[in-house]
Amino acid sequence: MIPVPVKRCLVAYATTERQHLWNVELAVNASIQDAIAAARAQAPWLDVPWDDAPVGIFGVLRVRSDLPAEGDRIELYRALPRDPREERRERVRQARLAARRT
Repeated sequence: MIPVPVKRCLVAYATTERQHLWNVELAVNASIQDAIAAARAQAPWLDVPWDDAPVGIFGVLRVRSDLPAEGDRIELYRALPRDPREERRERVRQARLAARRT
């Protein structure tokens, strides 16, 4: 019997409370979507935006049809409640206003 070649990847999703990680074994020609489906099969009860969350590999946005490599960390991203850059700009505006008052 000829062994079927596989690649191993890690699928990750983080909430504010904890990080969820799933090790998956995939066919060599499997896509990011296939990896997500394999992770979903391991935890179907979790409230994870499996179908519509943006995805990436090691912090770089990718499309679900891309092929991950052996050892890649596939990440499902959640929406941020507020843009961190806008939050920083607001803090700077407030600090400048406070400085003018003194």
